[in-house]
Amino acid sequence: MRAAHPGEVLPLSTRSVAAPFAAGIAALIAAGLAAAAWRLSGEPGGTRLALSLVFGALFGFVLQRSRFCFYCQWRDCLVAGDPRGMLGILAALAAGAAGYAVVLGAWMPDPSGSRLPPDAHIGPVGPVLVLAGLSFGAGMAISGSCISAHLYRLGEGSPTAPFALLGTGLGFVLGFLSWNPLYLASLSEAPVPWLPRHLGYGPSLALSLALLAALAWPLLRRLPAPEPPARLDPFRALFVTRWPVWLGGLAIGALGTLAYLRVGPLGVTAEIGGRSRQAAGALGLLPDRLEGLDTFRGCATAVRDAILTPNGLFVGGLVLAALAAALVAGQFRPALPTPGQAVRGLAGGVLLGWGAMTGLGCSVGTLLSGIMAGAVSGWVFGVAMFASAAGTLWLGRRLGLLA
Repeated sequence: MRAAHPGEVLPLSTRSVAAPFAAGIAALIAAGLAAAAWRLSGEPGGTRLALSLVFGALFGFVLQRSRFCFYCQWRDCLVAGDPRGMLGILAALAAGAAGYAVVLGAWMPDPSGSRLPPDAHIGPVGPVLVLAGLSFGAGMAISGSCISAHLYRLGEGSPTAPFALLGTGLGFVLGFLSWNPLYLASLSEAPVPWLPRHLGYGPSLALSLALLAALAWPLLRRLPAPEPPARLDPFRALFVTRWPVWLGGLAIGALGTLAYLRVGPLGVTAEIGGRSRQAAGALGLLPDRLEGLDTFRGCATAVRDAILTPNGLFVGGLVLAALAAALVAGQFRPALPTPGQAVRGLAGGVLLGWGAMTGLGCSVGTLLSGIMAGAVSGWVFGVAMFASAAGTLWLGRRLGLLA
């Protein structure tokens, strides 16, 4: 059977799983997610859990259908000269920033006080944040994806994703072990700048959109010529053919706004971090006190006492929906990992986890949700992350270690 390139849709006759059988499994997964959300919504206090599961499933579906990955889009732009993926990321940020401005303006009409908006991912800015972004970017290049992409590729049967996620958990533990020195040296006195506090909502949004437009302008000039429109098949367009990344970006921006309005900001590392902290604490690996950690905004890493948590259900919904989408599209192709994939996944995952822990979130929590909320921390993390990913990719290609 012919192998497929990443993101390629194989003809029905060559798919690795028979199309009707795969569609049946996908339908069962979708029905199970819907039933679980319905059951949770009927429990006392279960509305937030149900919505987290639903938003996670929608997020996973959009990620899988648009192949939305911060590293992959950046690599395509650098190596192949294809700017469409990066334009999709900018579209997500622009849509989310506009949506957040409306929500925050309704919740906090006057942003000039000392309070920050509830639960928004607005973090401290300083050398530690830069180091976190550099670590995360290097981890993306080595492992081949950001954390959210490893999660949706787990649903596709990726041989690298399990090792990368295991490494992410180990990286979180290393982050906890290094937290107290970093906090005392820098984080305890680092400023937490929020643009609307200093500029107001309107000027803050205008500045964010202007920055995004300035980044988009040179990419727009490099767009390839549009392909002639093909005959529209709604089912294939929705479930089989890869979505344009700009469409996925707009969907993620809208989803990020709705999730913040009803549950909380988008983020995929709170559960990984919380469970890693719980396991490391039970083994006696962590210090008795993590100074100031639980006072910061971002993807919370508090110890999980409950079996079901909002972020845990969000991540579970993401993986299951990505599995269902991959089955229908013929992109569920599990494979045994090679030693190289295992090593790169683990090594890159450790860097991803350390960067996500010390940066109080990943490319989704700190960068995406942060920039949407008007946090300077999102911009700083993003610049460091993309610069490090580019440098690591360049060095890896020169040494013949990365493709």
